[in-house]
Amino acid sequence: MKKSFIFISIFVVFAAASIFSQNQPQPWWLSLERGKQQFRAGDYGAALLSFEDARRSRRAMYEQMERDLIVLLSVNEVRRIGDSLEIIEKYSKDKFYHRAYAALQELYYRIPKASLNNSAAAALEATGKLKDYPEAEYWIGEVYRVEGELPLALSQFRKAFSMRALMENPSFSVDLQYKIAGILLTRQEYLEMIKVLDAIINEHDTLWVNANQGDVMIAQNASAEKKTTVPYAQASASFASHAMSRTLETEGINRFLELFRYNNTLVEPAHRRLGFFYAVTGRPLAQQHLTFAFIIQNTIIIDEIIRRKFDFTLDDGSGRSALSVIAENINNNPLLLSYMDEVEYYKTIYYLASSLYRNGKPSIARNLWSFLASQPQAGEWYSRSVIQTRSPYLEPIVEMP
Repeated sequence: MKKSFIFISIFVVFAAASIFSQNQPQPWWLSLERGKQQFRAGDYGAALLSFEDARRSRRAMYEQMERDLIVLLSVNEVRRIGDSLEIIEKYSKDKFYHRAYAALQELYYRIPKASLNNSAAAALEATGKLKDYPEAEYWIGEVYRVEGELPLALSQFRKAFSMRALMENPSFSVDLQYKIAGILLTRQEYLEMIKVLDAIINEHDTLWVNANQGDVMIAQNASAEKKTTVPYAQASASFASHAMSRTLETEGINRFLELFRYNNTLVEPAHRRLGFFYAVTGRPLAQQHLTFAFIIQNTIIIDEIIRRKFDFTLDDGSGRSALSVIAENINNNPLLLSYMDEVEYYKTIYYLASSLYRNGKPSIARNLWSFLASQPQAGEWYSRSVIQTRSPYLEPIVEMP
């Protein structure tokens, strides 16, 4: 009898614990991680529910913290203190306003305390903003994207991007912009796509921005016959950009690759995608964008080759072109082969050649096509380059907005 009573008691305790645990919501970050696992397993319906749970749980948590701070700030004695966050925080600790004090500690964990300028009002406002959860919005968009609901995915990605200040990994906002641009391309919303890719370049490529600003200022000064000074950074970048183009056009690929390095991988996809779009639509700016993509790609490749082979040189004495020497090292390196596919290396070279040909630089275009015509692994770009080396032609222009 006694043993039965003990067994029943243990059963009741475990049952109660089980029921209690089921009623406790998971932390928002744990719901997000669970959703990611379900997403990667292909269980998109369950993943969507988990991401929505994460969004809802985070909002509920910070709404409660916001209310706790409002309760504290509504106390008459606190109102007489004024807006001093430091004094109000001490008051919450000394007077046992535990929930408000805990809310402040959570806030400091999420954002730098110094950014609040010792203002309780700023702390309350910042706590309210933390209700948004950009990562959850992004993953909800990912579910919609893989299920083919592109308008919903686009809306979610844009919503997440509008909350980018709260992202735990700030650089992810650029990945998000590329996701948005990819959907816009699929939906054939080309003008919007261009705006997104231009925004990435304008924010993250100082060489491009300063070069173009420098060109504009130099042109304006010349037309107005002014002698105002162009800022050094802009003049230097403009010079570097022109030097890159001039060297490629007049001295060839080997000299170009010997002289220039640029490793801004963040903007490489933006230059490449804009370059492809401008190339197939016959726009002169394709050459400049593809030149930037080309030099970034080769900088990364050469740096990796040198890391493994410290005595590497583009001129190995064989008389081969620099691109052929690079290609040989790519083909012996699985990491570089993967990178080459990721950045569409051969396609970039093909359309760079096409843009040069369209802009009246047939000699360098032929050299690039000749390289591709010696690389059967380039597939489509090998076949098309073989034709171009025999009888060069302008790529047909595709009419787009």
